[in-house]
Amino acid sequence: MAHPDAFNSRELIAAFEWWRDAGVDYDFADDATDWLAEPELPEEAPKPATKMQAAGAQVQEPTVKKNDLLGPNPPASLGEFREWWLSEPMLDSIGPRGRIAPRGPANAKLMLIVPDPETEDRDQLLSGPQGRLVQRMLEAMQISEQEVYFASAQPRHTPLSDGAALLQAGFREVLQHHIKLVAPQRVLAFGSNILPLLAHNAAQEPASLENINHEGFSVAAMAAEGLASMMAMPQLKARFWRRWLEWTGT
Repeated sequence: MAHPDAFNSRELIAAFEWWRDAGVDYDFADDATDWLAEPELPEEAPKPATKMQAAGAQVQEPTVKKNDLLGPNPPASLGEFREWWLSEPMLDSIGPRGRIAPRGPANAKLMLIVPDPETEDRDQLLSGPQGRLVQRMLEAMQISEQEVYFASAQPRHTPLSDGAALLQAGFREVLQHHIKLVAPQRVLAFGSNILPLLAHNAAQEPASLENINHEGFSVAAMAAEGLASMMAMPQLKARFWRRWLEWTGT
C-alpha cells in the first residue's frame, strides 16, 4: 500500500503538470509585493506631548488670501456691474482701456459665458469668428440674440489664461455675482478654464456640471469645450449638439 504522503505528492505533481499544459507557468496574486522594501521596524513609542500641544495649540499651514475684487459694496444691478466692469482698476494690470462689456437682458433665456473676449472684439463681445459660430448655434437652438446675455469671465482678450490663477485672483466671486444679477433661466459656459470659477473641479468632466449655486440663487448650467476648439475640431460640435439636446430635452 502506498504511503499517503506519496499519493499526495503525485496529486500535487499532476496538478502542476495540468496547469503547465494549460500554459500557466507562474503563480499570481491580487496584492502586489514590494520585494525591495525595507523590513518594517517596530513602531516607536509615542513621544510625550509638549506643553503647547497639551494646551491644545495647533500648527496650521499659512493660507493665501484671495483678492476681494468686488469689495464691500458690490454692484447691485446690471447697469452698475457694467460700469464697474469697465472702470474697476483691480480687474487687470493694464487698466480700463480696451475692455469689452457684457451685453444682453436681465432674466435672459440663456446666459452664455466665454473665458475672455475674442481678439477681434472691439465694441461688442463675440463679434469675431467665434461670435459667428455662436450665431449659428443660436439659430439652430431657435433662440434669438435678444434672449441671450453674453458675458466673459475676464474683461479683455487674455490668451493662455489659467483657471486656477483666475480663481486665486477672485474672479470666481465676480462671475457668480454676475450670474446672480442676470438671473438667467439657463447658463451655458464654454472653455475648461471657466469650470473652477463655477465652483466646479476642472479635473472633472464638463458634463458633470449641472447647477450653479450662489448665495441662495440656483440655476441650471451646462459646460462645453471652448469655441476655438469647436472651430478646429468639427466632431466637438456634434458632441456639443447631442449634449444640448439631452440637456434641454428637445
